[in-house]
Amino acid sequence: MRCYKCGATLVSGNDKCPSCGTNVKIYKRIMALSNRYYNEGLEKASVRNMTGSIESLRQSLKFNKNNIDARNLLGLVYYETGEVVAALSEWVISKNLRAEDNIADGYMDMIKNDPSTLDTFNQTIKKYNISLNYCHQDSQDLAIIQLKKVLSMNPGFIRAHLLLSLLYLNNGNYAKARVEAQKALNLDTGSVMARRYIHEAESMLNPNEIAKSEPKPEKKQQPKNGDVIRYQSGNEMIIQPVRSGVIGGSFSVWAIVVGIILGIAASCFLILPARIQSINSSNQKKIVAISEESDAKSAQINEYTEEVESLQAQVEELEGQLNQAEGTDSQTAAMNSLMTAVAAYLNDASDTESVATALEQIDIQLIQDGAISSEFTTLYNSLMTLVGASLATQYYDTGYEAYKSEDYETAITNLARAYSYDNTNVNALYYLGNAYYDSGDTDTAMQIFDQVITEFPDTQSAEGAEVKLAEINNASN
Repeated sequence: MRCYKCGATLVSGNDKCPSCGTNVKIYKRIMALSNRYYNEGLEKASVRNMTGSIESLRQSLKFNKNNIDARNLLGLVYYETGEVVAALSEWVISKNLRAEDNIADGYMDMIKNDPSTLDTFNQTIKKYNISLNYCHQDSQDLAIIQLKKVLSMNPGFIRAHLLLSLLYLNNGNYAKARVEAQKALNLDTGSVMARRYIHEAESMLNPNEIAKSEPKPEKKQQPKNGDVIRYQSGNEMIIQPVRSGVIGGSFSVWAIVVGIILGIAASCFLILPARIQSINSSNQKKIVAISEESDAKSAQINEYTEEVESLQAQVEELEGQLNQAEGTDSQTAAMNSLMTAVAAYLNDASDTESVATALEQIDIQLIQDGAISSEFTTLYNSLMTLVGASLATQYYDTGYEAYKSEDYETAITNLARAYSYDNTNVNALYYLGNAYYDSGDTDTAMQIFDQVITEFPDTQSAEGAEVKLAEINNASN
């Protein structure tokens, strides 16, 4: 044992380091406790008390994490219980603590140099995790199937035995639950869960069922009448016919057998070739008929394809004519609405409600796209010069009140009109973006907020628009 401070060799019976004088009484006691728990873990592992061994070895490592022997033994115990990942973790830590002259190298090489064994362990862990997922999804039958596959690949996986026993208990199959729990107990004599499952299963079974669930040696019974052999294999009775070395029977039996063989041979050489030829001929005729039918259908499909292409061209031509007609109708309707608005203004300049009603019928997109005459645009702009400001104020007030009342549809309609009549009204554009945002249309809201920042920089509304854009981006992330 060496001093933890200077590394000098400590003298037995002296509680101080002979080199640096440090008091090592408590340190010696800690090392002694670590070695004691290691010895307990070794004794328990030798009688396959794996649970107790793991507890003792962990306690040993709590006192001395550098106890290489305890860590390597803990890895071996994990490996014996089917916990290969935990075993490799302990051996890797051990290797890092002592790089040279460490038996952990041999343990890890034993696994890594055998690809089939390593692949088996990987598949075992994956299937066990799949069975756990099935349990969480209440698909217990699928979980049982996966666990059986796990145990067929790694019979020493104690956790799989315990989980399978628990599923059998839950399904009411107490005999099988007891068998699986007993297998786990044989692998780990200190497993409390295995003993608990056995107790639960035995409490639900009667003594006869418990006796039946015990594994029984195979007992063969001699044939009584020279006909069959009966013997017990586990819980099943196997009945096996007796094989006789001499075939009994008379010459007539042999004659029947020879006749059957000759009949089969005659069928193979005489009747069967003609039958095969007939079937081939019939199949060939069917193939020709199917081919002709397929060619006819292919020609008909080509015909239909040409008709579809012709009809598609006609449809496109009619759609173009319809769009042209709709454009003309839209321009005519816009002119009529503008004349109505001008007439209402000339009749009573203060009647802004009538002017607004007429202007609402005009599709502003026609003006923005330049799809209408220049005379119409000039007259529209002149009218906007006279009534645009008052109409913008009227629509803004209505839209703002609707926005505060959370009537976002009305707010969007009126605020959009207000901005179209007065494109200097930054508040109308800003609250229009808020109305789209609060109604859930964040894409349109982002476009409007970008427009506020671009067209009205260095304004309070632009700062608010930047805050809203930041909120939308944070919510999307």
